Amino acid sequence: MGDILKGKVAVITGSGQGTGRAIAMGFAAQGCKVVTNNRAPKKKGSQAMSGAVLTDEDLQKLSPEDREWILKEAELENGDAETTAQAIRDAGGEAVACFANIADFDDAGRLIQTAIDTYGRIDILVNVAGGFGFSKFEEMTPELFERVTSVKPKGYFNTMRHAVPHMIKQGGGRIINTTSRAFMGDVFKHVEYCTANAGVVGLTRGAAIELWDRHITVNAFGPWARSRAAYELEMHNKLDSVTIGNAKVPPASITPTPDKIVPFLVYLASDKADKVSGTIFTMAGNTISQHSEPVICNTMTKQGDWTCEEFMEAAPRFFQGYKSIADLD
Repeated sequence: MGDILKGKVAVITGSGQGTGRAIAMGFAAQGCKVVTNNRAPKKKGSQAMSGAVLTDEDLQKLSPEDREWILKEAELENGDAETTAQAIRDAGGEAVACFANIADFDDAGRLIQTAIDTYGRIDILVNVAGGFGFSKFEEMTPELFERVTSVKPKGYFNTMRHAVPHMIKQGGGRIINTTSRAFMGDVFKHVEYCTANAGVVGLTRGAAIELWDRHITVNAFGPWARSRAAYELEMHNKLDSVTIGNAKVPPASITPTPDKIVPFLVYLASDKADKVSGTIFTMAGNTISQHSEPVICNTMTKQGDWTCEEFMEAAPRFFQGYKSIADLD
C-alpha cells in the first residue's frame, strides 16, 4: 500500500468493471477511501453480456469461436460497484458501493452524499461512466443519441454540480473526467459518442476556468484501454463494419490493460497537481499525451464589410492549403 492519496476520499463513477475498476483499485492502493459506483447491482445468475451493446441476436450471428471468446472476456468484466468495493476491502483498503444512475440529477446527488455520509468529505471525483453504440448517421435513433449523451456530458455535470459545493467548502478538490479522442471526430460510425465526448471537453475546460480560484482542478483524459468496449467493438465490426473508409479496428489483444493509466491519474488526483487544470490528455499503455490548446490557424480581413462577391473572389486565398478532416484519402 502507498500513501500518495492517504486521507483523501474519492467518488469514482462507472467503477464496477474495466477502466473505472482499475482506477478505484489503484487509488485505494494509495490510501484513498473510495465510493464505487455503477447504475445497478449485477443480478444473480445474469449473463456476462447483460446490458452490453452486442445483443443475444448479435451473439448468435458470430462464429462459435468468436462467441466463445467474447463471452469469456465478458465474464472477466462481469462485476459491479459492490464487487469492486469488496476487492478493495479484501486488499486492506476502505470502500463502499453506491448504485446510482448519474444521468439522473437526484441520483447523482445521492452518490456524492454517500461520500459525505460515509467519510465526511469528497476530495476527488473521477467520472468514468459512459456508453457507446454504432450506427450510420442517417439511421441513428434519438434513443441511441440520448442514451449515450445522457451520461456524457449530462451525467458528469450532475456529479460535478453536487460535488463542487462540498469541495468549495473544504477549500479545494480534484475532478477528472473521461473523454475520448473521438471528441475531435472519428473514423467510427458513432456520431453520438463524438458528441458526448466533445461535451465532456467543453464541460471540463469551462469548469476549470471558473473553479480555478476555488482551488478545484478539472482535467479530462481519453484512455485507450482494454475493457468491454474494446472487445465489443472488435466483434461488432465483424457483424457490420463500424469503420469509415479504410480505417481498421485495433484488435483487443493489443489494447493495453487499464491498470497502465492509473499512475498518471493518481498524480492528477494528488496535491502535487494543484496547478494542472483545464487540460485534455490521451493515454495508451506507457504513453501519455497532452493535447494542445485550440488556436486560430488562419485569418483574413479587409477594410469595410465583406460583400458576397468579394468573398467569393477572396475564398481561394483564405482556403489555400486547406484540407477537411473528413477527407481521409
